[in-house]
Amino acid sequence: MKMNLGVTDRLIRLLLSSILLYLGLVPFNNSTLGIGFLIVGGIAFLTGMVGFCGLYQLLGIHTDRPQKQF
Repeated sequence: MKMNLGVTDRLIRLLLSSILLYLGLVPFNNSTLGIGFLIVGGIAFLTGMVGFCGLYQLLGIHTDRPQKQF
């Protein structure tokens, strides 16, 4: 697995995952919406920590490299 997430993308994912995990554990605990928040937050956390996103791989998106200037 080659990293395809840049630093900014990873930080955004980690921030978003912390918000979603909080929402899933505290205000929406024991609800279907809370479980959904936990799943999405967990995926965002894992991709942010590892630096690899399978969806980005399928779409050919790489945010870890600088853009080529013309």
